[in-house]
Amino acid sequence: MISTPVSVRALGPQTAVAAAIAVTLMLALSACDRGAGAAGMSGMPPAAVTYQTVAPQEVSVEQEYVAQANGSREVEIRARVNGIIEKRLYAEGSFVKAGTPLFRLDAATYAAAAAQAEATLDSADANLKQAEREYNRLKPLIDAKAISQKEWDSAASAFDVARAQQKQAQAQLTSARVDLGYTNIVAPISGSIGRALKMEGSLANAASDSLLATMAQTDPIHVNFSITENERNSAQAELASGALKLPPGGYVVRLKTSEGQALKPVGKLNFTDYKADANTGTYAARAEFPNADGVLTPGQFVRVVLTGARRPGAIVVPQRAVLDGPTGKYVYLVGKGQDGKPAAEPRPVVPGEWVSLEGKEHNGWVIRDGLKVGDQVVIDGMARIFFPGQSLHPMTAAEAEAAAKAAAQAPGGPAGKPEAEKPAEKPADKPAAK
Repeated sequence: MISTPVSVRALGPQTAVAAAIAVTLMLALSACDRGAGAAGMSGMPPAAVTYQTVAPQEVSVEQEYVAQANGSREVEIRARVNGIIEKRLYAEGSFVKAGTPLFRLDAATYAAAAAQAEATLDSADANLKQAEREYNRLKPLIDAKAISQKEWDSAASAFDVARAQQKQAQAQLTSARVDLGYTNIVAPISGSIGRALKMEGSLANAASDSLLATMAQTDPIHVNFSITENERNSAQAELASGALKLPPGGYVVRLKTSEGQALKPVGKLNFTDYKADANTGTYAARAEFPNADGVLTPGQFVRVVLTGARRPGAIVVPQRAVLDGPTGKYVYLVGKGQDGKPAAEPRPVVPGEWVSLEGKEHNGWVIRDGLKVGDQVVIDGMARIFFPGQSLHPMTAAEAEAAAKAAAQAPGGPAGKPEAEKPAEKPADKPAAK
């Protein structure tokens, strides 16, 4: 049985990872040792691995978020006066231009009210003209002191009242005509319109139940998403320190479908909220995209990718080099054993965002902490490392490729295997005798 004289909890972060991995693997291997006899790990040959020397580089950084498309302008089509719907004048789900008639309400009552208001205005006009004539007739008489002051005052007041009544009648006619115009409901914007929420014969009540349909402008279209507080604060700190750089004009925004397929539209970030949502703790953001071909529809779930940012002097390793351990993520370095020969050394790391290397999408991991320039990180052959401190036969990628070619071309290798070593073909079964 293997004992551990030092508590893993009392060790430092790097030693803790190494110790935890060592204990786990040694316990597993001890079971094999009990069945294998005296031949233990000391007889294992060095593990052939490929390593990469850490060097700073500038990489492009992308941030991806789940988002939802919405119309750049979304409006509700409502009745502004009460009335029975006589006819729906549009095709549900179609594109309509601003000013296109959508619904027609019963207009008889409003037409009668407009006619009555027009007659009232005509009467008010006549009264005003009569009062004006009386005023003009008495004006020279009051100047000549031929009439009493009371008679003149009455004429002047009648003229003022008639003028006010004429204005009131004009306002009533204007209001009646507006109400009559509201019986024809038209599209306030150009865009796609949804299904009708009320059919012919239904009552449209302007006070409570007036929603008839909804419509949205889809070119351009908006895509809304949220940024967590940690991401926002981290990005602002890195921009201030120069660890992250944006292109002139800010982020270039691209889109993917919910399944990850890239879409053609390229947009721009046009809004970020100044305050966090009280319920989610995230900051609302919005991007705008051209959508003349109607690829995006309101309510569609997509993925927003903020591109264009660059991280200078980043330390990046292939994703496959980062392993999961009991206390977090770690990599293997080509270190030195007690005999001074190359040996596996686990190193805890703090990974950042994923980046693209050599034209392949999201195959690299930015390491925020744990590695320094010059470290030799194992990037291939980690499965051959069974315990920390195991002897290694490290090779660079070029050396590993050259060794593989040499092995393939050597006599007896995969490319030069003698014919005699090829497995004999199995003879075909003879047909059974009838």
